[in-house]
Amino acid sequence: MIRRVAVTGAAGSVGTRVVALLSDLSDCDVLAIDRIELDAPPTVETKRLDLMSADLGSVFAGVDAVVHLATTVTPGEIDAASEALEMAILHRVLDAAMETDVTQMVSLSTAMVYGAWVGNPVPITEDAATRPNPDFGWAVLRGEIEKATLGWASDRDVVAAVLRPTAVVAQDHLGQLARVLHTARIGIAAEGDPPVQYLHVDDLAAAIVTAVEREFDGVVNVAPDGWIPPDALHDLEGPQARVRVPTVAARWIAAIRWRAGLSPIPPGIVPYTSHSWVVANDRMRGLGWEPRWTNEEAWVVSHHPGPLDRLPARKQQELALAAAGVTAALTLGGLGFLVRRIRRKTSDAVLDS
Repeated sequence: MIRRVAVTGAAGSVGTRVVALLSDLSDCDVLAIDRIELDAPPTVETKRLDLMSADLGSVFAGVDAVVHLATTVTPGEIDAASEALEMAILHRVLDAAMETDVTQMVSLSTAMVYGAWVGNPVPITEDAATRPNPDFGWAVLRGEIEKATLGWASDRDVVAAVLRPTAVVAQDHLGQLARVLHTARIGIAAEGDPPVQYLHVDDLAAAIVTAVEREFDGVVNVAPDGWIPPDALHDLEGPQARVRVPTVAARWIAAIRWRAGLSPIPPGIVPYTSHSWVVANDRMRGLGWEPRWTNEEAWVVSHHPGPLDRLPARKQQELALAAAGVTAALTLGGLGFLVRRIRRKTSDAVLDS
């Protein structure tokens, strides 16, 4: 039996790979959907449309499964308006899928929904409660997307799969989440070195297709086997410009820098760089999926070697320490400037009252 599968966000890094893999299946008829022009295999039907305004009922007519990958938000850039738009689009997709008798929904969440907390098990399984850190809006939003997607399937003869990948990377490219995490670990960083995981985008795409093929129902982690321990990550990264401060101080500094527009890193990311949130992949493997890339291999292929990598290790260390000192001085100077401004405004307000 030929199943018709619609993929939203089909022009994205994950979407293009999912569409290509689905088009190779003999029992799958693929409909690729995005707002921009699509470069899809010749056997794939494409539709260029806006999910917020298009008649999705007619688009999903005859569709058996929807893989919803379209998104309007990124881990480093999110506000109330973008959150509202993201949820509005999701509900339009879910409502249209219900009206047209779609029997399977697949959506992407994140392993970050477990939260980064002291005492987290290593690794975390799908049986653990979801507790995203409340001041990291992107993870909280993914949790809301999970609830809506799973709720769509409850009490109906349909299935909904929610995939929780760890930080995703590609060839010569860090994904947005991986980039935010990396940036938060340099400069002024929180104390604590948790293990980390990096998932190659090809493995994520294969996991999504596996969920479609197996008509999986429920939540499932997606990560390579194991994780990179702190000492191994240090060896991979080499000397870094980093000043260590207590987690509370790191979050306070990050919040001030974020509000002042001095940093693109949201303060809510700090716990994810100081506490473990690595996940187990047993359930995904049980579906027949196997990662092609290890954590270490994914890290290596996603990082461009920089000019410092050509210098001797001792020289790299000296330069990293010097850079860390400069970073600390500039940050503290900036914080001092902000404090003086706040005090001056407060004094002016008192005098004016």
